[in-house]
Amino acid sequence: MLNWPVSPPATALPARAAGCRRHWRGLWCAIAASSLLLASTGVAPASTAGSLHLRCTNPASGTSWPVVVDLDRGRVGSVDATITDKSISWHDPNQGFFDLERATGRLEFRNASSTGGYFLYYTCRSE
Repeated sequence: MLNWPVSPPATALPARAAGCRRHWRGLWCAIAASSLLLASTGVAPASTAGSLHLRCTNPASGTSWPVVVDLDRGRVGSVDATITDKSISWHDPNQGFFDLERATGRLEFRNASSTGGYFLYYTCRSE
């Protein structure tokens, strides 16, 4: 099962890791590069209790709210969810539809309305 990212994934290793091949060899270089990559992507360790505690933030407004995913029961908060290796989706009848990409932490909220509806986007990180 994929872990939850703490921040959006990095596209390249930091400069310190790029020079690693020139200065270090073997196992220690691989360990250092892996540590820097994990720190830059912010991948959190897998949850041991079968639940994930996330803080989802709207990058435009700064509004954030907690999301608790119960992996064992297939629920987000008190609502049933569809949980796969790639995404978590749920529908809250009082709010709307939510789709969370597990690899990136990108949460999409969509809601229908008489004027056609709207989308909001959030970035979720482990708490």
